[in-house]
Formats: sequence, structure tokens, C-alpha cells
Amino acid sequence: MSLRPKKHSLTLRGHRTSVSLEDEFWTAFREIAAKKGRAINELAAEIDEWRGTDCGLASAIRLYVLRDLSAGSD
Repeated sequence: MSLRPKKHSLTLRGHRTSVSLEDEFWTAFREIAAKKGRAINELAAEIDEWRGTDCGLASAIRLYVLRDLSAGSD
């Protein structure tokens, strides 16, 4: 387990960007995308659209993962 975020490239609506997340968040994000039958690029683009300007993409993905995991524990 690495505590340092790892940078991965994503393509959002045809534009490449890099996002740094910890391994656990990458794993959970991939699992959520698979569960929804979506590619991580597609899901990241959706998150990017609704995140607004007050939150960075990496933070928005972490919050998305947290909310998904919290909803699953109800």
C-alpha cells in the first residue's frame, strides 16, 4: 500500500488530463465504474461536469467514491 497519490491519465470529452489519487481510491473508482458498466473516463467526465469550480477533479472523485461506498453500507 502506498500512501502517496499516483498520477494516471484520463481522457475527458477528448481532452487528456492527469489525476493523482491514492491506490485505494483508484481501486474503488475502477470497481464503481465496473459495477455501473461504465469506463472510468466516462465516469470521470460526468464527475468533472458536476463538480463546479470550487473543487478539483481529484477531490471530486474522492468524494464520489466516498459517497458511493457510504450509500452501499446503508
